[in-house]
Amino acid sequence: MNPKGEIQILIGTYTEPEESDSEGVYVYRMDNSSGKLSYKKIVKGMPNVSFMAKHPWLELIYAVNETEEFEGEPGGGVSMLSRDYDVLHKQSSAGEHPCYISIEQTGRFALVANYTSGRVAMLSIGADGQLLPASDVVQHVGSSVHPERQTSPHPHCIIPDPANRFAIAVDLGLDKLLVYRMDLKSGKLQIYNEVNLDACSGPRHLIFNSSGQHAYLLNELNSTLTVYRYDSDTGTFTELQIVSTLPEDFSGENYCSDLHLSSDEKYLYVSNRGHDSLVCFKVDANSGRLTYQSQIASGGQYPRIFAIDPSGRFLVAVHQKSNNVAVFRIDPLTGRLIHTGHEVAVSMPVHALFA
Repeated sequence: MNPKGEIQILIGTYTEPEESDSEGVYVYRMDNSSGKLSYKKIVKGMPNVSFMAKHPWLELIYAVNETEEFEGEPGGGVSMLSRDYDVLHKQSSAGEHPCYISIEQTGRFALVANYTSGRVAMLSIGADGQLLPASDVVQHVGSSVHPERQTSPHPHCIIPDPANRFAIAVDLGLDKLLVYRMDLKSGKLQIYNEVNLDACSGPRHLIFNSSGQHAYLLNELNSTLTVYRYDSDTGTFTELQIVSTLPEDFSGENYCSDLHLSSDEKYLYVSNRGHDSLVCFKVDANSGRLTYQSQIASGGQYPRIFAIDPSGRFLVAVHQKSNNVAVFRIDPLTGRLIHTGHEVAVSMPVHALFA
């Protein structure tokens, strides 16, 4: 187990592309005061780990393996790790190229978004944390307007709402949020509501604030953030605001990738791929609305994912195209990011999770 007080971070990577030299998931220690990262170990036998999630109370981590074939069978997979980072178990994700996993609050089911096949799945979790075959698989149907990215459904995220009543699937290919009622007795997803977005928004990731009253949606294709008021009783989203993640004078190609609230929820951060920046917005505590605060170069090319450490003092960004991980300090008074100068080289990193 981890020594008391030691911060550790897992870096998931793409292992299968020819240009990748990665061998799996890389584990680093973080210095509590400086943010400096020190290599600890590698977890091999973990292909294309593009997203990870922790169990609510068991000492386990679940990682999606974003593949077309997994363990000799068609589709992707989900691997289960101990907190000592041993691979304990593997299970099919019930679709191709899974790119997101979350665990609902009772810890009895995992929710998985399978990007290429357009399916979301609910996988049962046993009392020991072991994943069982999918208890339900839902095939999304339809398309939107982008001639390359939206010819078919592509769920990019699925999360339980804060009340643990509904699961919300974010479908980039459909320009929709699909709201499912979670049946935690039978392990089924029952379609309940749909939220239509502007054409070619390309929704990617959704998060809620701790009160559950506001939700923030990051739209990959048009580089915007949508702010919603959320009603957990009815599973409905009311749009409050749409803001750009880019400066007005930027005219290049950009794809938003990730978003997180600061630990005190006073600020919201977004990563831009193309503009290669990290953007800070100030959050109005009452309305949930956003005001642009600051931006900084992300420290590399194509910042795919970033993570904020448990203390709320550091932000770590992984860069898929420049093969590096950069550490920033968070100013608690302004939310601004300051590059610490600490970086490590990792081949094709695409996810980060503080363990």
